[in-house]
Amino acid sequence: MTRIAIVTDIHHGAPSHTKRGDTALELLAAFIDWANAEKPDLVLELGDRISDVDSQTDARLEREVTELFARLEMPVHHICGNHDRDHLSVGDNAEILGRDLSHEVIDLGAWQLALWRADSKIHRAAPRPGFDLPEADLLWLSQMAQRAGKPTLVASHVPFSEHSQTGNYYFQRNASLSTYPQSERARAALAQARVPVVCVAGHVHWNTVTTVDGIPHITQQSLTESFTTGGEPARAWGLLELGETVNWEVFGDDPFQARLTPRARRWTPPLAPFLRELAAE
Repeated sequence: MTRIAIVTDIHHGAPSHTKRGDTALELLAAFIDWANAEKPDLVLELGDRISDVDSQTDARLEREVTELFARLEMPVHHICGNHDRDHLSVGDNAEILGRDLSHEVIDLGAWQLALWRADSKIHRAAPRPGFDLPEADLLWLSQMAQRAGKPTLVASHVPFSEHSQTGNYYFQRNASLSTYPQSERARAALAQARVPVVCVAGHVHWNTVTTVDGIPHITQQSLTESFTTGGEPARAWGLLELGETVNWEVFGDDPFQARLTPRARRWTPPLAPFLRELAAE
């Protein structure tokens, strides 16, 4: 069994709305101490390491986070979030982290980890404000799914299940910014896989499990979010165990547990709209 420790949406920086970025370094240090004691096979960091200000401040904040990650005694893999990309390029992030940030598939033995480092920059100008998934990112996901010969964990910053955001402080009224406009195409790309697939993401700052076409999609709570925890930081980090079943546990003040049994088979295609049949009668 492969054991993966997960931390996401650290948001190191000044507090903003319900993000307790002022506690980020202290909580990240606690996560790293926990990981070194727990000894997972690897650590997965899903993006939004900082709360952005400007390029100079963001680079400093990223370096402070990177210095803490250097204390880990096992491999760590990073993905960029939208806040990491507001004022810094992917290359800037890669230089600070000392890691390549291209798409990557990592062999875990019985499973593989697909690091889908899709573009996470929020575009603020017309004609298409918000996320905009490049065709090259979709092609990589599609080709990875077609080639997959073993169960696959797909990791990204932005989720693409298009699950409900009702009750989410940030996204109930801003659902278009909770996912990609091309999410349906991303799910269609994954549906080509003939192996079990599980997806894990951050970004939306809450713990969820949504199954779409037989594929479970997980989102994990932010380390420093407070909208579900009465103003105090959630102190959330997770442990994902990959075997014949997938066991996921989130620790901290917003705890969550799930046990999943992903299957290689996809679901039967949906029935046509009922109203079309009724109109024909």
